[in-house]
Amino acid sequence: MNYRYVAALLALVTVFAGVPAPVAATDQTAQCTFPMTVTDATGTEVNITENPERVVTTNPSAAQTMWEIGAKDEVVGVSQYATYLDGASEKTNVSASSGLNVEVVIDLDPDLVLVPNSSYNAEPDRIEQLRSANLTVVVFESGKSLDGVANKTERIGRMTGNCDSGLERAEEMRTSIQHMEQALDGVERPVGLNAFFGYTSGKNTFISEIMTTAGLRNGAAEANITGFGQINEETVVDMNPEYIVVPSHAPVPSSPAYNSTTAIQEGNVIVVDANKLQQPAPRAVEASEEIMKAVHPDAYEQYQELQNESVTESTDSATETTTQENATENTTEEEPETTATPEQTTESDAPGFGSVVSVIALAAVALLARYR
Repeated sequence: MNYRYVAALLALVTVFAGVPAPVAATDQTAQCTFPMTVTDATGTEVNITENPERVVTTNPSAAQTMWEIGAKDEVVGVSQYATYLDGASEKTNVSASSGLNVEVVIDLDPDLVLVPNSSYNAEPDRIEQLRSANLTVVVFESGKSLDGVANKTERIGRMTGNCDSGLERAEEMRTSIQHMEQALDGVERPVGLNAFFGYTSGKNTFISEIMTTAGLRNGAAEANITGFGQINEETVVDMNPEYIVVPSHAPVPSSPAYNSTTAIQEGNVIVVDANKLQQPAPRAVEASEEIMKAVHPDAYEQYQELQNESVTESTDSATETTTQENATENTTEEEPETTATPEQTTESDAPGFGSVVSVIALAAVALLARYR
C-alpha cells in the first residue's frame, strides 16, 4: 500500500496549521549538500561534486528506487530489465547482449552511475572501465534485509539530491514492516520455500526476509542454505514446505519431490510479481504484503487497520493542532491591549482557514480508504 499521496495531503495540513517541519527532515535535507563523499561497497571513496542531473542505473532495482522516490526524470539510462517501469522504455537502454554496454553509458555522459552489487559481481571489469573513463560510479552492497533496502533507498535519495523523498519512501517501508510484525505477533508460522528454476533463497537474502516478514518460516534458511543457491529434491522432501513462493517469471516446480509436498498437495503456491519479489528495492514490501494476505488473511486485515490508523492518527493530530492554534489566535484578538502586526492580521483573517484544513484532513482519510 502506498501512502505518498496521503502524506502529501498531511503535509498541506501542516503548512496551513503553521506547524514547523520535523527536525529529522531538516537534518536529512542538510545532508543533500554537495560536494558529497561516500564510500561504496568496493571500499572506494566516491566524490559526488554536485547535485546529479543525469543518472544511469545498471540494474532494475536501482531504477525502481529512483522511480519510487520521484526521481525518474533524472534517469537517462536503464537496463533492459527495467522497462516495466512507467516511462522507462523512453530511456536509453544500457544493456548489451552480454551485459552492460560500457560505450553507451560513457556516451550518455552521466553525472552519477548507480551500480547494484549484482551488476558489479557479474562484470567488475566493465564497472572499472566506467571509472577509468572518469565517471562517478557508486556500487551498492548486496541486499540482505528489508531494512537494508530501506537504508539504500534513503542513501540513493541523498546521493541524487532527493533527500526528503528518499527519506519519506524509506520511512513508509519501515512503518509497513513494523505494522506487519505487530499484526503477526503470536501467529503460528508455517514453513515456506522460495523456488525458481531449481534455486532458492536462503540465509542472508532480502527474499528470505520478505518471507519471514510476511509470516513464513524460510525452510531453505532452516536447511542451512546461505544466499541464493541450488536446492536438491531430498532437501525439499525433508523440508515438506506448506507454502511455495514463486516469482511470476518462473514455472511452478513440478517433480516427484515437489509434488509430494503439502504446498503442492493443498494448492498453496503463491505467485508474486518478480519485480517486487526479486529486486532489493522499495516494492519488496509489497511482496511481503501479498504473501501475508495469502498465508495469514486475518493478520493481513489487522495489518491494514494498523496502516489506516497510523495515517488517521497523523491526520487527527494535525487537525487538533490547528484547532488549538486557531483558539489561541482568537483569544489573542479579543485582548484590547494586544495590537496585531500586519502579518498576524493577514494569517488570522484569512477566509476559510479552518475549513481548508478540515477539507484537506477529510480528503486524506477518503484517499486512504481508496487505497485500502
